[in-house]
Amino acid sequence: MTSAPGDREIAVVAFAQTVHRRTSDELSEVEMLMPVLHEVLDRTGLKTADIDFTCSGSSDYLAGRAFSFTLALDGVGAWPPISESHVEMDGAWALYEAWTKLLTGGADTALVYAYGKSSPGSVRDVLTRQLDPYYVAPLWPDSVALAALQAQALIDAGDTDEPALAAVAARNRENAAANPHAQLRHSVPQGDHLVRPLRTGDCPPIGDGAAAVILAAGDRARDLCARPAWIRGIDHRIEAHGLGVRDLTDSPSTRLAAERAGAFERPVDTAELHAPFTAQEIVLRKALRLDDGVVVNPSGGALAANPIMAAGLIRIGEAAARIHRGASDRALAHATSGPCLQQNLVAVLEGEPR
Repeated sequence: MTSAPGDREIAVVAFAQTVHRRTSDELSEVEMLMPVLHEVLDRTGLKTADIDFTCSGSSDYLAGRAFSFTLALDGVGAWPPISESHVEMDGAWALYEAWTKLLTGGADTALVYAYGKSSPGSVRDVLTRQLDPYYVAPLWPDSVALAALQAQALIDAGDTDEPALAAVAARNRENAAANPHAQLRHSVPQGDHLVRPLRTGDCPPIGDGAAAVILAAGDRARDLCARPAWIRGIDHRIEAHGLGVRDLTDSPSTRLAAERAGAFERPVDTAELHAPFTAQEIVLRKALRLDDGVVVNPSGGALAANPIMAAGLIRIGEAAARIHRGASDRALAHATSGPCLQQNLVAVLEGEPR
């Protein structure tokens, strides 16, 4: 779904995230989220009452209770009553909903936030609940085992090898360490095989975190931000649910989402890819036609910090923040959900000419 000429211009005008931690047992979701919400509002000078629409992304499975997102609204402040929505998905999809709300004229400003606490339970087991409930989920293949299947398929096809995967991991984490704007990132040694061919370093760190962005339309965006990150296009697509009918070495849904979002119309200078496993970056680079002239994951990506349900929104926020700082003029942001890049969202962001 690409915005056509004549539609409202929508921009990301502010972004904030937590200092991502391996564990935050002493903090509730609300306590983890509130500083981020205050920070993103302070960046624009807005108050909660100035926000026309609020949308969040999270998972009841991670929280271990139904309708857990309603508790997080305490951090937003739901009185006086607000216009609010929620997606049981990564916050990137909450941003998509907010974007459509603003695009249709239903709001001029929107607050989008996402959060996840992975540390209390076994994430590898929790994520099996995303699988086909009849044929795959009863087998209990965990998230790392499925990612290893994808990595092995790439190796068998001659698209990569273990040293190349190790290089992907090293580059992402070196980017995070060298980035003065990055939040605390986890150092992960390449280590031994976790599930062949994936080693510990090929996998994302488990941690807790939250992120938030503010969207605004037209001149309102220019009032709130010196250099808004305009969303020139955004689209999301899904692969077949059955892993056995997919080519795990390719991502047609990412390619189609990028095409519909206008990513191939002109080159991008930056790409923030939501690739929690090293092999997934190989797949995404091919699907998105990214060459060596594109700076990929200057933030370090999900291999450096991977708060589940917020990591995709962070990719959009990181790309937007580079435009705000003048470090990028045209950036691509990608978010994924589900096993082996099952669901994919692509957004194209631009800054105004300098």
